[in-house]
Amino acid sequence: MGWAIYYAQPIFWRTIVKFSKKSLSQQTESEGMTFLYPALLVIFVITALPVIFTFVLSFADVQIFDPIPRHFVWFDNYLKFINDQTFWQSIWRTAYFTFVSVGLELVLGLAIASLINAKPFGWQFIRASLIIPWAIPTIVNGAIWRWIYNADYGALNALLYSLGLIDKYQVWLSNSFVSLNLVILADVWHSVPFIALILQAALSTIPVEVEEASMVDGANVWQRFFRIRLPLLRPAILVALVVRTVEAFRVFDIIYVITQGGPAFGTVTISYLTYLESFKYGRLGSGSALSFLISAFTLVMALVYIRILYKPETVE
Repeated sequence: MGWAIYYAQPIFWRTIVKFSKKSLSQQTESEGMTFLYPALLVIFVITALPVIFTFVLSFADVQIFDPIPRHFVWFDNYLKFINDQTFWQSIWRTAYFTFVSVGLELVLGLAIASLINAKPFGWQFIRASLIIPWAIPTIVNGAIWRWIYNADYGALNALLYSLGLIDKYQVWLSNSFVSLNLVILADVWHSVPFIALILQAALSTIPVEVEEASMVDGANVWQRFFRIRLPLLRPAILVALVVRTVEAFRVFDIIYVITQGGPAFGTVTISYLTYLESFKYGRLGSGSALSFLISAFTLVMALVYIRILYKPETVE
């Protein structure tokens, strides 16, 4: 019996330690969740409750002076936009804005990232200076470009007139198509640094040996770019495209500052239409429905990007 107790002691103590560690782990996890509950409650109150209330409003006939849903019309707020020409015009205008803006930002951002990655003279200054336009708030950025486009004292007119490209000052924001493209220009200037910094960070992680080996094998510059860099940059490009597409499709503030939807509703995007429907016309139910339609469109575009660009890594 003595020898049995002697050899059983290590097993006994190991068992005690094992259950003690398990109990301590459970206690630590429980304490951690206790600290998380207040933050989760705050997030729920600030984020989830307004979303739920807006979703309920989208099924009701609600006016801004009486925001309590009393008369539900269910899907009428959604269905009425199917035959609304203004809605579809704003959708196509938003799609054009998103496609052109994000496309230009991706091309310019990739070019700037490649330039910085080549480390020419002063590349540190170039990389640091990218923060300036990106750090400017969108409202301030819109105000700056509105002054640039001003017909009387704008810098754009002064520059083109001094170069002899125009013979008199132009009213740039009097044409719908021109105004929309000028807003795109302002948005591209503000957002290109975001994509450039993401892609430059991804480029810096590509091993130099990979491109050196391709050069030894006889690959030229374009072959190295399209067959080595772009495939390795796919995850970073996916992140940049999803973030910027969602932001561009929801564009509102820069349009509000520069054109306020004009001229003649020529720059009204879906988000600006939501603002008009909710706060100018006072139809909160319709505005809430539009906000959820925007969410549906952005979700579909994000899924398309992921479907096209995302390729899970396979272990051979």
